[in-house]
Amino acid sequence: MAALAALLAAALTWAGPASAAQAPLVSVPSGRCLDVAGNTDAPGTSLQIWDCNGQANQSFEFTSAGELRTFGGTRCVDAYGQGTSPGTAVIIWPCNGQANQKWRQNSDGSITGVQSGLCLDVYGAGTANGTAVILWTCNGQGNQKWITSGGEPTTSPSPPPPGSRPCDIYAAGGTPCVAAHSTTRALYRSYNGSLYQVRRSSDNATRNIGVLTTGGVADAAAQDSFCAGTTCVITVLYDQSGHGNDLWYQGSSVVPGSTQSKPAIATTESLSVGGAKAYSLYINPGNSYWRDGHLTGVPTGAAPEGMYMVTSGTHVNSGCCFDYGNSETTRKADAAGAMDAIYFGTSCWFGGCSGSGPWVQADLEWGLYPGGSQSWNPNQRSFTSKFVTATLKNNGTSRFAIKGGNAQSGTLYTLWDGALPPGYSPMKKQGAIVLGSGGDCCKPGGGANLSAGTFYEGAIVAGYPSDATENAVQADIVAAGYR
Repeated sequence: MAALAALLAAALTWAGPASAAQAPLVSVPSGRCLDVAGNTDAPGTSLQIWDCNGQANQSFEFTSAGELRTFGGTRCVDAYGQGTSPGTAVIIWPCNGQANQKWRQNSDGSITGVQSGLCLDVYGAGTANGTAVILWTCNGQGNQKWITSGGEPTTSPSPPPPGSRPCDIYAAGGTPCVAAHSTTRALYRSYNGSLYQVRRSSDNATRNIGVLTTGGVADAAAQDSFCAGTTCVITVLYDQSGHGNDLWYQGSSVVPGSTQSKPAIATTESLSVGGAKAYSLYINPGNSYWRDGHLTGVPTGAAPEGMYMVTSGTHVNSGCCFDYGNSETTRKADAAGAMDAIYFGTSCWFGGCSGSGPWVQADLEWGLYPGGSQSWNPNQRSFTSKFVTATLKNNGTSRFAIKGGNAQSGTLYTLWDGALPPGYSPMKKQGAIVLGSGGDCCKPGGGANLSAGTFYEGAIVAGYPSDATENAVQADIVAAGYR
């Protein structure tokens, strides 16, 4: 536990800007910048969030006097009318040294008005362009967290509590999990429920497989006992987030109209996590899992989103498509941007992939994107280790980032962090969750389910996670001890 705490502390040591130079401030859930409306320096102009564009109306600096200045230092962020009540408008005004122009940066990434004690807040937890920024009672929510343009908080936040798991870390960063799945361990330090369900062929009986201890690893012995002398399949991965986004195999009665998929064999691969035995979800062509989560927290449309999974670089193929993430509720290839899922495999549709694979890419529908110019990305690389961490985040309008790393050691490697492909802005996410196939699987007339891959754990989060949050998740994965 001491080693894990050290790893988390290192991953969460965030530094603010190196100088007082003006820089954008980004709202964590949306990935959009604090913005002076209309790019005008007229006194009384209100503040909002907007797509980051590098203009002067999105550049801010904290001064030694506690001011938050913009437009080259000529205007100060001001609580309108010296208001101190929740809902007070935030504007720009000529700097005058009064108390309603003094601001304090807090360790959790929030910004507080010194006079009012209220936080800079994106109204209604909105994420759309033009959402107003006001003063509101500080509540620790993501819409009151601000990071610098490089993806770092305005100040060094406190690390998550000892024993935190990936979804605790995401929540501490202002981007909570809306779906969390694993066959190997709890993804919250307080989780004590079921991880997945197995069904045996001898009598079609089912058994839920939980954790050995709260926040701990899977109870593989319960599966071994239940499946002794017969074959078992994994029918459902339970959602640990509390949103009810359980993933059932396509072909089950819980996924109406699905006919081309069957559940994966439960005992194909065993492994060790933290010194204890566990089983993977070992997917071969014909296996796929799905859930319609558009009403249960999964981001839709252009809302920002992040996700990760732990997979394997030794069990892959080029079949379409070993995905985990946001997919169509229609289970059809509806449009560019209708998906937002991590792809891992040896297929590289547009080029831009170095080596022989497998590669971490973004399945955004109508294309697997490695980043870069889509014809060449010098940062792409193959991940062939036994255990691989893959991440994807997308702000829904202008930017996506993909990363990969060895899940047993080291840090994440940024493969791409830049513009969405042409035709993918805004995103058109529908809010289903898919695992083990592309978005147009698995119903009559749908696409074939030809992928192979291994799934150990993963989660989908609301909002655009900071780099530091993703680094801390990777540190926890390494500390989990996959072997």
